[in-house]
Amino acid sequence: MQAASTSSQTTWRSAFAPRRSTPRGPPASRRAWYDAPVTLRPPAVVLLSGGLDSATVLAIARRDGFAPYALSFRYGQRHALELAAAGRVANALGAERHVVATIDLGLFGGSALTADLDVPKDRPADEMAHGIPITYVPARNTVFLSFALAWAEVLGAFDLFVGVNALDYSGYPDCRPEYVAAFEALANLATRAGVEGTGRFRVRAPLIEMTKAEIIRTGVSLGVDYGLTLSCYEPSPVGAPCMRCDSCQLRAKGFREAGLPDPALDRTGLR
Repeated sequence: MQAASTSSQTTWRSAFAPRRSTPRGPPASRRAWYDAPVTLRPPAVVLLSGGLDSATVLAIARRDGFAPYALSFRYGQRHALELAAAGRVANALGAERHVVATIDLGLFGGSALTADLDVPKDRPADEMAHGIPITYVPARNTVFLSFALAWAEVLGAFDLFVGVNALDYSGYPDCRPEYVAAFEALANLATRAGVEGTGRFRVRAPLIEMTKAEIIRTGVSLGVDYGLTLSCYEPSPVGAPCMRCDSCQLRAKGFREAGLPDPALDRTGLR
C-alpha cells in the first residue's frame, strides 16, 4: 500500500499495479500481471532488497526448483538506491517478475534508515553484536512478509523466501528463527488456503544459520554477481558504499573471511 497524506488524514492505496511489475514470458496482451506462472516450476515470492543476502536467496530459490517472483519495497529508506540494485539482480538471476511496492514507513520514523537520525559508523564488532541498533526499522519484516503473503495468495504460491541470517540474529528481533516460525504459523492461520486446507505456507530462511562468508561462497557457487548488489545504509549519490556503516563492515568482513574480493568495489571505483 502507498500512503497519501492530506491535512486531516492519511489514506492508503494499493501499490501492486501493472506498472510496478516487470513481466517475463507471454506479453501483457495475453497474460495479466497477476497470473500464475506458465512454467512447471512452483512459484515462490522472494523478498529482494538489492543487497548481498537477498540476492543469494533469489539464487537459492531458483536452484531449489522454484519460479521466483521478486518483491522489493520503496519504504522511505534513505538508501533507496538499493532498488536499482534489486532490479539489476532480478534481471540477472531470472526472476519471473520484479514488483516494487511503495509504502511509507517514514510516517512513523523510529529508525536511522527512515528518519533524520545519524547512521552509526565505525562501530567495533563487539558493539555491533549486542543490542538492537538504531538502523532497526520497526516491524519492517512483518510488513514486508505480509505483502509477500498477499502476493503469494494471488499467485497460488506457498513459499516465501527471506534473507535473514545468523549475523542479523543478535541485533534485529525480526531476524530470529522464532520470528520466522511465528510468521509461518500466522500465514497458515490468516489465509484462505490455510483455513481451507488446500496448501501450507512455508517461510524459507535458507541463510538463517550461515555466516556472511558462507553466504558469499554459496552465492558465488550459484553464479551471483555481487558487483550488482548494494548493502550500504548511506551510499553516495552514485551508489558507492560508505565502507563505515554496520552493513558495509559486515559485508567487508564476509568477503575477507571468504577469501574473495568484493566486485562491488570495482563497480564503484573504490578499488
